[in-house]
Amino acid sequence: MLEKPIVIKLIKILVATAWLDGKIQPEEQKYLQKVAQEAGVTDDHELKPLLYGLRPVSKEECYEWVGDYLGSHPTAEACQQLLEELSGLIYSDGDVDAEEAKLLLQVEQLNPQNADPHPVSDSVKSVTQAIQQLYQRWVQN
Repeated sequence: MLEKPIVIKLIKILVATAWLDGKIQPEEQKYLQKVAQEAGVTDDHELKPLLYGLRPVSKEECYEWVGDYLGSHPTAEACQQLLEELSGLIYSDGDVDAEEAKLLLQVEQLNPQNADPHPVSDSVKSVTQAIQQLYQRWVQN
């Protein structure tokens, strides 16, 4: 099990991801509260306003929190864990927003095991392929 400060960072990222499409969907809200409850952090003063949608989170904050969570040299394990957590939230409402897909793709690209000297283009095809791969991994786990 992760340490409490790391769990709080992770849940903040999940909340921020839910805000990427402009609002938290009811299914995402339930998912976030379930994750926080299982981790025992529902009463955390920093998380409470985020968990209940009392404070929106900007896209910039989301990417900043992801960078803070993974650090400057992320491990493959950390990237994979974050992808799994993000996928659980993103697929909880049955709809993958373009911004959510971009976040998944960016985290996938940060994974040192996926290092490619040729950057993946931002085309819809690339994003769609990345989502399909992540979804397949998520379903298999």
